[in-house]
Amino acid sequence: MRVRGVAVLVACLLAAAGCSGGDGESATDRPTPTELRLAIGGESEDGYDPTLGWGRYGSPLFQSTLLKLDTDLKIVNDLATGYQVSPDGLKWTVSLRDDAVFTDGKPVTAGDVAYTFVTAKQQPGLTDVSALATATATNDTTVEFVLQRPQSTFVYRLASLGIVPEHAHGADYAQRPIGSGPFTFVQWDKGQQLIVQRNEKYYGDKPSFERIVFLFTDEDGTLAAARAGQVQLASVPSTLVTGDIQGMTLVKVPSIDNRGVMFPYVPDDGRKTDKGAPIGNDVTSDRAIRPAVNLAANRQVLVEGVLHGYGSPATGPADGAPWYEPRSAITDNKPDDARSLLDAAGWKDADGDGVREKAGVEAAFTVLYPADDTLRQGLAVALADQVAPVGIRIEPKAATWEEIEQRMHTDAVLFGWGSHDPTEMYNLYSSRQAGVEYWNTGFYANPDVDRHLDAALSTADPEAANAEWRAAQLDASGNGFAASADAAWAWLVNLDHVYYTNTCLGLGKPQTEPHGHGWPITAGIARWTWTC
Repeated sequence: MRVRGVAVLVACLLAAAGCSGGDGESATDRPTPTELRLAIGGESEDGYDPTLGWGRYGSPLFQSTLLKLDTDLKIVNDLATGYQVSPDGLKWTVSLRDDAVFTDGKPVTAGDVAYTFVTAKQQPGLTDVSALATATATNDTTVEFVLQRPQSTFVYRLASLGIVPEHAHGADYAQRPIGSGPFTFVQWDKGQQLIVQRNEKYYGDKPSFERIVFLFTDEDGTLAAARAGQVQLASVPSTLVTGDIQGMTLVKVPSIDNRGVMFPYVPDDGRKTDKGAPIGNDVTSDRAIRPAVNLAANRQVLVEGVLHGYGSPATGPADGAPWYEPRSAITDNKPDDARSLLDAAGWKDADGDGVREKAGVEAAFTVLYPADDTLRQGLAVALADQVAPVGIRIEPKAATWEEIEQRMHTDAVLFGWGSHDPTEMYNLYSSRQAGVEYWNTGFYANPDVDRHLDAALSTADPEAANAEWRAAQLDASGNGFAASADAAWAWLVNLDHVYYTNTCLGLGKPQTEPHGHGWPITAGIARWTWTC
């Protein structure tokens, strides 16, 4: 998903949605609204079909999932009443509730569930169910999934893939979705707005609001709508938080939406990918350079200076998640330790120009960032300033994504990740994923890390899986991909997702959000209330 800026006036959007603008009344003088107006981005270019990737972040709105994550990121039931996994981890048997119906009145059956998963596997979508071999309805309320190989993270597929009706899943489904979720589709004006209404047939607790209008405005339009009192919730980047807005409260939601520098891990020996992209970097492949950057960085300064305080220092790819290893964190802002490490490894500033050399190679490398991302630009420039005093020169460089794709195996890249699914950790660090799309672009490889990652993925025991995920970061012998070991990345910051909300709109306890500011706030949308 991405937000598309639109050259339309916010007032016109509001008029099209049947909304009125701010009239100077205080929030408490107005009656409880039956409609919410939100400007949080999240327009899906491909429409609203889960088999094509819709609903991976936040709520799929129109569809139900078998399981879901609660506010503590624990797995709980949704359409499912329970599930069992065979001892070998290959067979997952899921029982379904019998009172769920689609908005066209047809019951949700195990046949629909099986159809959804099989179709998602066949589609070129963003929901990875590649491990699935078969999905079979053994009766109307029981579905059996058989995997090609054990995969502990398959449970997160059960919690993210919205169920579609087999009888109504036609060519235009993505444009006019039918589901059994808390809201029903009303209207989608592409590039402008999406209108939904409460699903009165929903089996769960029904939302408080009858109708919700999502406005697809650019950042400036979103802020203007918030200031005019014309939306009840607006997502804004931290750089646009400029002060109080009358009638609204600034809400910070913690996230595992992180930013970090991926280091090419192997030297430049002339290798290229199948697409002709060069592989390797003689500086970042050095065992002292990567941890030196991690030690010299001052992440709290990055939070305060670049994020304006709306975030936290990052120590890994999944800080605070159930699979995070706290021991993997390092103490940064240690330039003297970085200098000692570089000295011991033979990196010296022999010519006095402020940049160290070793065997005729300067301790200098490029960090690429997307040209339209001012936050990543700020992080790259600030990091370059922080490491310069220890004798490492970083050249921040803006690039298009096409340029980044060509250079991301030989130049460091400032990436953004962060998922509720630990599969992301596997993809970022497994040698089997080296050079696969945007996964493991640095060609990192460590046999012990691979062993832990493979064990985490293949076990049927969630606790055992989490123990192996943690060991991949840093095991008992001090080996792992973390900054205190191989330092395959320099993770810098975790973002706070920032929202202006009407003072009367109660969001409850939000989830810690994944990568992607805006739409993830909808994970709790069915629980929102009007408190005035």
